[in-house]
Amino acid sequence: MHDNGIEDIITKLYDMVQDARALPLGADKCILERERVLDLLDEISNQLPGELKQAKTIVDSRNELIAKAKKEAENVVRQAQAQAKQMVSQEAIYQEARKRADELVVAAQGRIRELKQVTNTYVDDALYRTEEAIKEALADIRDSRARFNKLVTPRQERAESPLMEDI
Repeated sequence: MHDNGIEDIITKLYDMVQDARALPLGADKCILERERVLDLLDEISNQLPGELKQAKTIVDSRNELIAKAKKEAENVVRQAQAQAKQMVSQEAIYQEARKRADELVVAAQGRIRELKQVTNTYVDDALYRTEEAIKEALADIRDSRARFNKLVTPRQERAESPLMEDI
């Protein structure tokens, strides 16, 4: 679900509460307590951006780790290549340096893969927890709406019946 969908649902819920019929002699109350429902909606509205911001921070951290690991690998390769160039006159030493540089590159690439896997797992877990929190909030909202409809519908039917006109 994306931000606009969540915002639309929250807007519809605000409208539903604002348009609810008032109880007799209770202008501030209806079948649901407006303030409580609005506070819950505000809380949901405030928590979702935090969860999304946290997920973005995690993704940014992952990208930063990967960039750092790549720079580290490039530095290792440059250092190994610089050392190898200094030893051109001694072929055996040069071959050994080249071999070591390749090993370092392979090791750095392995470390990059490992860091990517760890950060991908972490990001996936954080996004999963965010998704679960959003699902739970949506379920709570749907529950509240169903309870509201159960309470409102019978009263509206009684209000529309001919017997209510005599009262």
